[in-house]
Amino acid sequence: MSDFGEKTEAPTPKRQQKARDEGQMLSSREFGSALSVLIGCAWLATLGPGLMAACKEVMAAGFTFGRADVERFEPWRPIAEAGWKLAPSLLMLFALSVGAAILSQAGLGSLRFNPKLWGPKPSKLNPASGLKRIFGANGWVELGKSLLKVTLLGSIGAYLLWSSAQGSIALVSSDLGTAVDSLGGTFLTLLFVMSGGLVLIAMIDVPLSAFRLNKQLRMSKEEIKQEHKESEGSPENKAHIRSRQREILKGGFRKAVAEAHVVLTNPTHFAVALRYDQGRDQVPVVVAKGRGQTALAIRELAAEMAVPVLEYPALARGVYYTSKEGQEVRDDLYLAIATVLAFVFGVNKAAGGLQPLVSVPETARFDENGVKQG
Repeated sequence: MSDFGEKTEAPTPKRQQKARDEGQMLSSREFGSALSVLIGCAWLATLGPGLMAACKEVMAAGFTFGRADVERFEPWRPIAEAGWKLAPSLLMLFALSVGAAILSQAGLGSLRFNPKLWGPKPSKLNPASGLKRIFGANGWVELGKSLLKVTLLGSIGAYLLWSSAQGSIALVSSDLGTAVDSLGGTFLTLLFVMSGGLVLIAMIDVPLSAFRLNKQLRMSKEEIKQEHKESEGSPENKAHIRSRQREILKGGFRKAVAEAHVVLTNPTHFAVALRYDQGRDQVPVVVAKGRGQTALAIRELAAEMAVPVLEYPALARGVYYTSKEGQEVRDDLYLAIATVLAFVFGVNKAAGGLQPLVSVPETARFDENGVKQG
């Protein structure tokens, strides 16, 4: 396979944006699981006693049976009371779980709403695609992560249970409250340590997921060239557009350039067409000016009409930034322009046809951006 077919190039911003629009973003189920378990453990450590107290009240109410219950039998009342007592803790746990899911995506920079993901995808209904996901490279990677998770968490859990076994047996001789508190602390310790194992797995999974995503988004040199053509347009189309723009500009400048006696250029960025008709003009007049495509159109018209085109960069910029079309040149530029016009009219050919040197006054010296030079 040639280099043009190999995906060896980093994805362009356009390719990355397209992937995000299609829902192909950095994600890690292990990171989300670790964050959810950590937040759940924190909730259990802080609000667990309150939940246990609510459960005790529910159990006490469920086992209490008096005369009022016989005279006014309401089997759903204890359930409703239990629900109201447990609702705050359970709603808090639900809110924390949703927040953890959102926070896990935000932490990976993948938090965004994409309505396209809600639409049906025929590829997910294709059995061949499903088998490819299961038995392909991604399937083996997921299997390896699952085995690592089971092995690591199982080892951690077995070690903690074994180390606390002797202490748990000794609780047989203690009172119920002490035993419950001790077992609760052991249980919380087990949860926090196992959540630490999930964090360790997530630290491995996130870089691996980023590497896999980048590999999927990599592009070939041919794809980058094609994207560039689609974004910027092919050179042929751009050349055609520029040619069409010049034709339009030439139509508007044709009459003005036909009156000009000389065109001053920068040589490519600026063009200024000057007229000096002794019967109608007291001083030279700017009949057309422009930069970029406009300047190129003026130069092409001057070539068609045999109007002299002379390169005087500083003078061309000075006239461009100090005079408008149809306006006489500024007084401080008159001497320099008169020298050029004298050369054009053939009054001064003592130098053997060479362009005369002109001096642009400091008051009319500008750079290409129109910034005055000292």
